[in-house]
Amino acid sequence: MSLYSTRRLHTLRMIVTGGGTGGHTYPALTTVNALQVRLAETGTTPELLWVGVADGLEAKIANRNNIPFRAVTTGKLRRSPNPRELARNVVDAFRIPLGIAQAALTVARTRPAVVLSTGGFVSVPIGLAAALFRVPYLMHEQTLSLGLANRILARVATRILLSHEASLDHLSPRVRRRAVVTGNPVRPAVLNGNPAKGLAAYGLDPSVPLVLVTGGASGAQQINRMLAGTLPDLLQHCQVVHQCGSLSYTEMQQIAHRLPTQVAHRYRVVDFIHDELPDLLAAAAIVVARSGAGTVAELTALGKASILIPYPVSAGDEQRITARHLAKEGAAVMLDGDQATPDHLHTAITNLLADSRRRTAMSQAATVHGRPDAAARVVTEILTVSAGQGRRQ
Repeated sequence: MSLYSTRRLHTLRMIVTGGGTGGHTYPALTTVNALQVRLAETGTTPELLWVGVADGLEAKIANRNNIPFRAVTTGKLRRSPNPRELARNVVDAFRIPLGIAQAALTVARTRPAVVLSTGGFVSVPIGLAAALFRVPYLMHEQTLSLGLANRILARVATRILLSHEASLDHLSPRVRRRAVVTGNPVRPAVLNGNPAKGLAAYGLDPSVPLVLVTGGASGAQQINRMLAGTLPDLLQHCQVVHQCGSLSYTEMQQIAHRLPTQVAHRYRVVDFIHDELPDLLAAAAIVVARSGAGTVAELTALGKASILIPYPVSAGDEQRITARHLAKEGAAVMLDGDQATPDHLHTAITNLLADSRRRTAMSQAATVHGRPDAAARVVTEILTVSAGQGRRQ
């Protein structure tokens, strides 16, 4: 910590912005928590302000974590809009200047030492306001290719923080000079799961391999249908914990009740996995999941063998791009398009279960892409830039 004077640390004031989805919001929260821990070691506390949309996820997360929050107006310009979205683009085009004005007033009043944004269109007004007032500005990108908001903000950012080494290839030489690969911050709890606790929480057999299936917090009907189509045969080879989401929970419970008696005890379905998720991740031999930025960050940080089924209409096709990249590197199996069927899922799982060497190789390849220390790296960049070591070039 010798790089930073006690006075500067004591007065560190930061605006954080980013939200709309958990993929943007939770990396920001994880970074804020890591910053608080780092500064607590010196007996100091950062002054924080989270800026976002009043009814966005970020407002709820900030309130839940006692972080002061200020709302700004913003709009989203949709690429390839249909007629309905085209009308919304017109409305939002008038909202954006208002949001920038509100953001400029917020930056002028707050006088932060540094601004951190983690993406989503809510980050654009504050990013532009930071550039206007020449406040050091760090932009974090979770996906492999930059989203539209971050492509705009990369032009004015003091530092561009990337989650993937391959993202450097998507930047111009001028922007690349300001880029640092930090990884995507992962909650510390995810990295410290207890396999025995995970198995015990669901009454599972430690001698039978566990496959964890999840479509994210809201579930994924595509994954649910694929799993349902292969469950009776699949359970001959493993036990499954399935987070199916609230919309499919009743349906998946009915499927569970129709399973053959001899394998029914090997299937556990829930609408949402709560605090036991890190323990289940630690216990799982294979994880079947979407390829969102947060999920991929967790799986690679843990070095998990995984089967990724990308969300087919993700913004910018980011999930398919990420899953394809990891599959090419031997860090995951990708099921997409006409491969996303119950039969292919069954084959992918059973082949991996039968080949421990392949699972080990996949785990090692995933670890190469994982950065469990990402939050610490982002915090170091925040402190370096706020100390005047990383001005825009």
